Amino acid sequence: MPPDSDAFERNGFFVLKGFAGAATCRAMLDDVVRVSRAAKGAGLHEGCLVMPENNLAGGSVARAEEGVSKIFKLHRRPAFRGFIEDPRLLEALGSLLGAKLDCFLSQFIFKNPGAWGQPWHQDAHYFHFDDSPQVGIWLAITRATLQNGCLHVMPGSHHEPVHEHVPDRRPSANLGYMEIVDHDTSAAVPVLLDPGDLLVFHSHLMHSSTDNESEEIRAAMVYHCARSGTRDLADYDSPVHDWMPLPPIDAHS
Repeated sequence: MPPDSDAFERNGFFVLKGFAGAATCRAMLDDVVRVSRAAKGAGLHEGCLVMPENNLAGGSVARAEEGVSKIFKLHRRPAFRGFIEDPRLLEALGSLLGAKLDCFLSQFIFKNPGAWGQPWHQDAHYFHFDDSPQVGIWLAITRATLQNGCLHVMPGSHHEPVHEHVPDRRPSANLGYMEIVDHDTSAAVPVLLDPGDLLVFHSHLMHSSTDNESEEIRAAMVYHCARSGTRDLADYDSPVHDWMPLPPIDAHS
């Protein structure tokens, strides 16, 4: 299943339909549910950082995972490491970034019913690196629809520099949410996905998500990868970054 390099260059993203099977998606979801419950919905568990959904705080949830927004630092766990080291995925990433890669960030997004979307942003705003671009891999664990808060993207915006971001202006916004307010987003398109579909996107691509107005979860697993040797120039240690070398592509040839 070759990557669409032309679409990546033109639009900043492409979708690989049916990339992962149901068993892969279920194993990931089962693991993050266990982590959520062990952490009681927030904090650290086995090195994973569990972040609550702020605008759902104070409500009553039957299970811990129903109040979770994201879980970070998952890519060394078996259910997640096997996926990012899939030879098919390494080949696709290698065609975009080169043969030697690191995974430096992973997050599982729950997007429970009632959860807010994330405003317009570019992932590169968060990455203070000496090399660009980075590539994001967004695996749909459940379907992503207009009703449950799918992603929207601005095709071609990856050709632009990183825009100014300001803190999310909504009361009770999730920690770390930033937004772009200086751009016309009327040309945005939704990315509708079925479970197992994979969105691959450039770190400068402007994207957002809408609120989950349905009764179903919109779950996704997201990885971010960079060329090996990329240096983080930030003057602080990120609590969510964990640089892990990936197998070289020629190891699977």
